[in-house]
Amino acid sequence: MKPYAGWNIVAAATLVTLLTVGLRMGIGPFFLPMTVDLGYSRSLLAGIVAIGMLSYGLGMPLAGYLVARRGTRFVLMLGTAIVVVAAIWTVKARDPVSFLLAFGILMSFGLSMASPVAFTPVISRWFVRRRGMALFFLSTGSMAGIAIMTPVLTYSVAAAGWQAALLGVAALFAAITLPIALFVVRDDAPAQADLLPAQLAARRAAAVSAPAGSLPVRDAVRTAPFWMIFLGLFACGYSMNLIGTHGIPMLMDHGFDAMTSSLGIGLIGLVAIFSTLILGRIADALPRRFILAAIYLVRGLGFVGLMLVGTHWELYGVSAIGGVVWAGTIALSSAILADVYGVRLVGILYGFAYLGHQIGGSISSWLGGWAFEAFGTHWISFGSAAALLLLAAALSLRLPPQAFTLRAGTAATPPDRAVRRSAPRS
Repeated sequence: MKPYAGWNIVAAATLVTLLTVGLRMGIGPFFLPMTVDLGYSRSLLAGIVAIGMLSYGLGMPLAGYLVARRGTRFVLMLGTAIVVVAAIWTVKARDPVSFLLAFGILMSFGLSMASPVAFTPVISRWFVRRRGMALFFLSTGSMAGIAIMTPVLTYSVAAAGWQAALLGVAALFAAITLPIALFVVRDDAPAQADLLPAQLAARRAAAVSAPAGSLPVRDAVRTAPFWMIFLGLFACGYSMNLIGTHGIPMLMDHGFDAMTSSLGIGLIGLVAIFSTLILGRIADALPRRFILAAIYLVRGLGFVGLMLVGTHWELYGVSAIGGVVWAGTIALSSAILADVYGVRLVGILYGFAYLGHQIGGSISSWLGGWAFEAFGTHWISFGSAAALLLLAAALSLRLPPQAFTLRAGTAATPPDRAVRRSAPRS
């Protein structure tokens, strides 16, 4: 049996996501060399990085809009060109304003054009029966980007300097992304996507009985389900960036040595890479809102657990359990947006929703340091992360299983849901 062509797009998207997230989130290896070479203070460069994180989030709604209007191929090529120009400008910039514009803003906007938001619509078109699994593979690229690119960038910076390393990774990004955009990515998915014949018939029957049309974007962003997803991703970004920025310092303040603390935090990402394979299968078999709520719940309890652990094995146990649910929120949120609002709107809505993720991350990165200096405890930042995640779990349970339509107050069972109920178990 010939392999389904949609998996080629998933593999290519995962590879690009690995590079994108690795370059955006892998600032650590560049941080100190940049401060030494440019003569910047740590607080100044940290401020530029924070603005870059927010710019990355702000670029995603634009990327989603351009994907809907011009197609995935155009957006990937535009993003690649911006990344290359930004990298060249960055290595030539010396004053803080130029560096902010080049590395903080332009680079972030370019990377947002090749972020998961650019691939979610095309993957959602190619996959209906296994949409959850396909989007979870995309999340694997994000986790692998952090796990793989960080040591690669560390070695590159040590061997050749931060300027050469940045130009090299930009060249690699272009060498991989451009051929993928030209020869692999295709927006014109087959009408039946990955459905089996019986499932396709059920989908057509559901479509006949459903009201025609779908919400315009301006109305979709006013509906409760969108804001439930937005607030959930806010909690996700808040918690992920809090761990990334302040997880190791918090554990060291609680008596763990630096290596044990780093292994404990690193274990979360390592487990997350493999857990996506399991969660991807579950996401296509059970109601996604229930899985999303469970992930937020377990993650929230995990933040309390990290504050209470006192031994090495308690730390590793909590980290392993947290890693199981670390990568699921973004994939499930994008899949639910496609289920509820349809494939046509998923790119734009996901871009706006992911902005909440970056806003949350910016706030927690600042709050973690300020609250500890002001009050001498990490419970304010980590406790608030736990509370937000538990709230996100409660909101996720209230997400609808229906699709919103142009008829105000009406809803119909979307074809994807009908397929999931009627499809035979394999």
